[in-house]
Amino acid sequence: MSAFDYKKALADIPHKPGVYQYFDEEGLLIYIGKAKDLRNRVGSYFNQDKQVNGKTKVLVSKIRRISFTIVDTEIDAWLLENNLIKKHQPRYNIMLKDDKTYPWIIIKKEDFPRIYWTRKMIKDGSTYFGPYASVGMMHTILDLIKETYTLRTCNLPLTPQNINDGKFKVCLEYQIGNCKGPCQNYQSKADYDQNIEEITAILNGKIGNVIRDVKQVVKKASEDLNFELAHSYQKKLLILEKYQSKSTVVNSAITNTDVVSIASDERYAFVNYLKVVNGSIIQTQTIEIKKRLDETDEELLTIAITEFRTKFNSTSREIIVPFNISLLDKNLKFTVPKLGEKKKLLELSEKNVLFFKREKLNQYEKLNPDLRTDRILSQMQKDLRLTQVPQHIECFDNSNFQGKYPVSAIVVFKDAKPSKKDYRHFNVKTVEGPNDFATMEEAVYRRYRRMLEEQQPLPQLIIIDGGKGQLSSAVSSLKKLGIDKKVTVIGIAKRLEELYYPGDSLPLYLDKKSETLKIIQQLRDEAHRFGITFHRKKRDQGTLKTELEVIPGIGKSTADKLLVKFKSVKKIKEASEEELAQLLNKKQILALSEYFKA
Repeated sequence: MSAFDYKKALADIPHKPGVYQYFDEEGLLIYIGKAKDLRNRVGSYFNQDKQVNGKTKVLVSKIRRISFTIVDTEIDAWLLENNLIKKHQPRYNIMLKDDKTYPWIIIKKEDFPRIYWTRKMIKDGSTYFGPYASVGMMHTILDLIKETYTLRTCNLPLTPQNINDGKFKVCLEYQIGNCKGPCQNYQSKADYDQNIEEITAILNGKIGNVIRDVKQVVKKASEDLNFELAHSYQKKLLILEKYQSKSTVVNSAITNTDVVSIASDERYAFVNYLKVVNGSIIQTQTIEIKKRLDETDEELLTIAITEFRTKFNSTSREIIVPFNISLLDKNLKFTVPKLGEKKKLLELSEKNVLFFKREKLNQYEKLNPDLRTDRILSQMQKDLRLTQVPQHIECFDNSNFQGKYPVSAIVVFKDAKPSKKDYRHFNVKTVEGPNDFATMEEAVYRRYRRMLEEQQPLPQLIIIDGGKGQLSSAVSSLKKLGIDKKVTVIGIAKRLEELYYPGDSLPLYLDKKSETLKIIQQLRDEAHRFGITFHRKKRDQGTLKTELEVIPGIGKSTADKLLVKFKSVKKIKEASEEELAQLLNKKQILALSEYFKA
């Protein structure tokens, strides 16, 4: 592969806004980007001191030619980049996943226009409203129009000449009151066009203007004692006001505004768009973006805004966003609201995008469970400030009964799931009496001394069930073994689910609903269960041994042998003389028999 002299290429690139394109050795376009300053932006890719992710390094290694297009403003670069990406779909650009054909509401260009929905846009002079990402919303609007206005549904060519020549007769729709019969001049074109004008205003989100005009008609009709007309328009008014109460979500003073929000992770980003006109949300959609490089939320949001404004023919001068966007354009104003109605709109958009993200990721994770594992482990690494992904986690817990029968248990999670074959328990050997700290120190030391001796891989994360004392004891053992810098160890205190780090007196609190905390709680609870089970077994055996040792001729050693073979006192009692004779002499068998008969 021939080397690429990027310094020579940079010398020809100006300090101006524009779009740059990267080509590989075969002349294939592999990446398109925009910049306020082309030379600085392109040069940043080849800056050895700049930390870039693995995908970006691969992209840079493939670049063999750079071309660029200078534009007047940053907004022009923004639009040109979006159009070129759509056209060429380069390998390393993000992928906008939106393969649906959304429906439109059409006001057909014809005499006495029909209104209906369609998925095909034909450039015949008709007026289109949409597209509607929510088909339900579209049908709600069409139902409102049908309930409020009597329009024709036939496809007859209702030209003035045809009507005057009497070519048509009214149909059943006229008979049942769904049409006023323009085909036979029963409805004038002026009256029909007035209906179309009001419907156009509603579809443009200006329902308030229509309601105001209808109120004027009701008032004038009442004053003129035209009660039939007043009643007809009063019914229309009630329908319009009912629809307005459902569709208006903010102050109607917010006349023409776009709202966008984003939620992302390592692989995907999801962007929600709301188009608000006169206080009503008239369009909404959420799209998914598959990341190709380490794109920032700002870059992704900028691309999505272009996509939405083009698709929904937005002309709004204001865009409500969750954070500042460094895009300079005198015709656009980006607002990051802190309070009020605009803040509520942003929160509504964020609620939608988070729901969409959760649903989509759930779908993907059902199809590929490894995605969920990777996501949870990445989130744990981020939440717990780890230097490594915690694929191997171990958790310690101690149990004792009034200072007797002390045991330690360790449970192991690999890839966020229990690895039960790796669970271990320890009989405490060096600790006398109820000393939880010393017991923890012994268990941790013995566990990792053996792992080092057997050259087993150490865990990335160790969790100690307990507060600062138990954590300090565990750290002491890790230091003795010289591995305290190789693994991360944290303690979890039960009462408030506080997480403690060595040397830090202040605890870390995680969101009670976070998956990271749930995994830690699951580890802690599993270690407690496993430890308690072993502790009870040991305690029960201790109690049974004491009971057997009361029998004349049965000492500690013999009691141990009986319990190892028969497991319980009940089975010893039910054992035959032949079975007992394998361990006991005749005198001991007789004493055992007399004891159980008593």
